[in-house]
Amino acid sequence: MIRTTTLALALTALMAGPALADPIEGKWRTKSGETAAISKCGGAYCVTLTTGAHKGKQIGRVSGSGGKYKGTITDPKKDKTYAGNATLNGNSLKMQGCVAKILCRSENWKRL
Repeated sequence: MIRTTTLALALTALMAGPALADPIEGKWRTKSGETAAISKCGGAYCVTLTTGAHKGKQIGRVSGSGGKYKGTITDPKKDKTYAGNATLNGNSLKMQGCVAKILCRSENWKRL
């Protein structure tokens, strides 16, 4: 009985397969030409530069799904953090940071 139950649980796990990554996860080319990696971190997605002068710096943390994400975005040159959002459209990611929800700056990133 135990052997049958163990086998059934193992087969169920195999049939479920690996969890699918969210479409925002991956490597992105920023407007300035650097590469940013977006990966799961806790219950959110962390944005970390992997190339350039600020390599290794986390420049964002967003939460969401379905192509729409909200959180914070950091300008690595000024070291200032803003309310931000990201909108995914295919292989294009619009990153936006805002001060007081009225002064906003956007960049379009491309998937690598």
